[in-house]
Amino acid sequence: MKLLLDTHALLWWLADDARLAEPARAEIADAANTVCVSAASAWELAIKARLGKLSMPDDLGQQLLANSFVPMPVEVRHALAVRLLPDHHRDPFDRLLVAQAKTEGLTIVTADQSIPRYDVPVLAAELG
Repeated sequence: MKLLLDTHALLWWLADDARLAEPARAEIADAANTVCVSAASAWELAIKARLGKLSMPDDLGQQLLANSFVPMPVEVRHALAVRLLPDHHRDPFDRLLVAQAKTEGLTIVTADQSIPRYDVPVLAAELG
C-alpha cells in the first residue's frame, strides 16, 4: 500500500500519540508499505508553528528519514489537479494533499471527515 500522511497523522505518529488509530499505526509501521509525506505538510507545519498554533519537531527532515518516510514534492501537476476538485474542503493544504493522492494513487491517512467525500482512498487515522 502507498500511503500519504495528513499533517495531523504525521504529528501523531512522530509523537506516538494515542489518537492515532491502531489500524493506521500498523499500516504506517509495515515495511511493505510506502509512506509519503508531502512538502505541503512541512509547509503547513512551518506556517502554523511560526504563528504559534502548534509545535513541530526542529529536526523534521531527520525524523522523516529515520522513519523511512518518502518526501513528496509538490509538482505543478499536483497544483493544477486542485482545480478539478469539488469544494468539499476549503483548507488549501488538505486540498493539495487530496490532489497529490489522486494524482499519485495514494491512500490518505487522515482523521479529517471531509476528505472521504473526495474520490480518494482513505485510511482512518482516528477511530470515531
